[in-house]
Amino acid sequence: MQFFHDVAKTRAIFDDEHVIAYGGLVPALRLAERCGLSRLAGEHVALTAAEGVNPSAKVTAIVAGMACGADSIDDLDVLRHGGMDKLFDGVRAPSTLGSFLRAFTWGNVRQLDKVARLLLAALADRTPLLPGAQVLAFLDIDSMQRRTYGYAKQGSGFGHTKIQGKSVMVRGLNVLAVTLSTPLAAPVLAATRLRGGSAGSARGAAPLIRESIATARQSGASGTLMLRGDSAFYGAQVIAACREHDTRFSITAKLDPKVKAAIAAIEEDAWTPIKYPNAIFDEQVGGWVSDAEIAETPYTAFTSKKDKATTARLIVRRVKRLNEQAEAGQDELFASYRYYPIFTDSPYTLLQAEEQHRDHAVQEQVNADLIDGPLAHLPSGNFAANAAWLTCAAITHNLLRALGCLADAFHARARGTTLRRHLITAPARIARHGRGHLTLHLPAHWRWQPAWLNAFTATHDPPPAQEA
Repeated sequence: MQFFHDVAKTRAIFDDEHVIAYGGLVPALRLAERCGLSRLAGEHVALTAAEGVNPSAKVTAIVAGMACGADSIDDLDVLRHGGMDKLFDGVRAPSTLGSFLRAFTWGNVRQLDKVARLLLAALADRTPLLPGAQVLAFLDIDSMQRRTYGYAKQGSGFGHTKIQGKSVMVRGLNVLAVTLSTPLAAPVLAATRLRGGSAGSARGAAPLIRESIATARQSGASGTLMLRGDSAFYGAQVIAACREHDTRFSITAKLDPKVKAAIAAIEEDAWTPIKYPNAIFDEQVGGWVSDAEIAETPYTAFTSKKDKATTARLIVRRVKRLNEQAEAGQDELFASYRYYPIFTDSPYTLLQAEEQHRDHAVQEQVNADLIDGPLAHLPSGNFAANAAWLTCAAITHNLLRALGCLADAFHARARGTTLRRHLITAPARIARHGRGHLTLHLPAHWRWQPAWLNAFTATHDPPPAQEA
């Protein structure tokens, strides 16, 4: 690419009051309006402090700023430019929104959590957000440590996180999240909880799971519902929460002596090779040649817990482990196995249940989206403010996911960054004509014009007339 004009003859002036940098906010906030975000915030969030007035406008403004890519309170100023005040009423300054967040108590955070739950159900009702949920849906639970700096953050402490595959201790705050997905749908956030940085992964998991199950049912997950988690959530309370609410579970079991004994008792001819990364299909053998195999055996867990003993399936995947002495010519190349046990009451076949459990990694996509967006920082020194920020981030994630579902099949499963780049950050010029009519002029030859127009049309069609 080359310039048409000489550098001395080129100027830049920030003076256009009819241009907005985020044209995609129009369909996004129209969808939020139709699903009742402002109304729900006004009905359920009641702050007593003077800074907490008008929560409907302020919650919507924070969500709008996050949809534009804001990852700090100061970044919410992206809403105050050009013709934004010609499109939207209630745009607030970052200082006002920061004071609003700091006015939250933990009770107010729980009120905002209710808004997030009700909004997710409304989004699922109005958009194809969770196709197939009436047959099978998954709840995935995981925690992540978000790093903080200095000592001013309330609740910060040292906790475990993984950096480049290694577990390290970092100072920060801990996020516990439960996602909801189907085999056909990308995950949305069913529930979140901010905890102190030193909190263990399973702390508060059982009540959050109960809350997530109710949210999933309200969002249309009327079929089989299954909770998936790693070994941090292998505990009697988590399993009991699932059993009490008609939810299946698939949890990575800890390799304690009892589990090891159960694995050792599995007969050698019970192991079945599976299609695994880097596996090769051998036509002569008629199957997959792989170093991964699976088997199962009945198993009773938590026998030491009063009235908590649970009998289910122990599905084990084993992968050959390279013998460290093999290069010296000693012993065989693969001397032993690594074992990955799963404790589950899945109604599916062995191969299906094991493959479904491995798909638990889908939650890493949501974690990455949050870290790449609103949770790049926890912006306040106040714990409740950061907890409210986390809930607003969950609302934003679900709103963008629903907008992508209205756009096209590609954007229904796209990353959050991609949704912002393709659908939100489309500059537009505002033109008024006639009596109350308004037109948005967007760039010609915008690569994602069909998807953008799909989302715009879906959110601007007149609502169906109600029958008398």
